Amino acid sequence: MIAAFFDIDGTIYRNSLLTEHFKKLIKYELLDFREYDTRVKEAFKLWDERVGDYDKYLLGLTQTYVDAIKGLSTEYNDFVADQVVELKGNRVYSYTRSMIKWHKEQGHKVIFISGSPDFLVSRMAKKWDADDFCGSIYHVENGMLSGKISPMWDSENKMKSIDMFCKKYSIDLMKSYAYGDTHGDYSMLLSVGHPRAINPSLELLNSIRESDYLKKNTEIIIERKDVIYKVHSNVETL
Repeated sequence: MIAAFFDIDGTIYRNSLLTEHFKKLIKYELLDFREYDTRVKEAFKLWDERVGDYDKYLLGLTQTYVDAIKGLSTEYNDFVADQVVELKGNRVYSYTRSMIKWHKEQGHKVIFISGSPDFLVSRMAKKWDADDFCGSIYHVENGMLSGKISPMWDSENKMKSIDMFCKKYSIDLMKSYAYGDTHGDYSMLLSVGHPRAINPSLELLNSIRESDYLKKNTEIIIERKDVIYKVHSNVETL
């Protein structure tokens, strides 16, 4: 079996599902805006002005988010998660949207592996007709989010998920594909015969350059405005 493994945030979805969920929770006054304002606002401002690091901003946001949603009822959480995917779920890159369609037409297994919360990943998987998925597990106790998570945003855990899917579907990795955008997707790209980096972060681009295998085999896809183009790993960075 041939599979296509897709990261979601920054690869399929043109932002972060977790960010959208966090904003909606604040909008519906289910979270205190001060949690965001005091712990994340400055990091976002630096990234937004292109003088800060996006990965650091996203890590800080994730840590704030995990702390903030502890004790939130699953009923409210599910309502907001439904709203996020219904209102924002089509905000995807044209390239990866077309690749999902192509892989489905070829009879490949389409699998989403994302660091976003499982309750968001499951909804995106359903919306885009993925065959299977794995996200960060946000544990529930007594009908509320406990604040405990089993993360899926790092290379090590994504690799464990791939191993699990390989056993489940008898996947031939050397014939398979992987799509990612940050260093957390590095092991996923390294494990397949057809790695594809989508608008890669500088950290991922540098890691691709340092790997003889990825430097030779990775397709680097850039989508900006209404144009999609491919570059080589030796592309000049300014």
